[in-house]
Amino acid sequence: MRILVVAIGRMKAGPERELVDRYVERATKSGRVIGLGPVEVREFSESRAPRADDRRDEEARLLLSAVPDKATLVLLDENGRNPSSEEFAAEIGRRRDAGVPALVFAIGGADGHGAALRTRADLTIAFGTMTWPHQLVRLLLAEQAYRAITILSGHPYHRS
Repeated sequence: MRILVVAIGRMKAGPERELVDRYVERATKSGRVIGLGPVEVREFSESRAPRADDRRDEEARLLLSAVPDKATLVLLDENGRNPSSEEFAAEIGRRRDAGVPALVFAIGGADGHGAALRTRADLTIAFGTMTWPHQLVRLLLAEQAYRAITILSGHPYHRS
């Protein structure tokens, strides 16, 4: 099962990007053995529309354009469910075992997710109730994807 991260905002070169790239590479390599991956990231520019509603709608269209048919769409949103790492891994494993071809994680812009994206979403999760910059959300997601893969493969990276 392919894992795709679609995000509003582009990461600049620097330590955050290096860490994201490192976890994406680790997840891709480790996931092959258990039928997960590759892990890919697609970035989209922020909308320049003057109204927040218009920005959300435009960004939702961009993100939705990257979601393959029959993919599971997971929104990252501060109001989503806050799963443990084990629950997150189990959810990924269930989707993989059900034959879902792709798991897409959507990271919205500063104004949040548009209605079209929320309607299409299969699941909404949070990394706590705090608001995080998109660069850090991307890093947290990359690490948790790698952690989930190690949990599913029985690797000792995660300690309960």
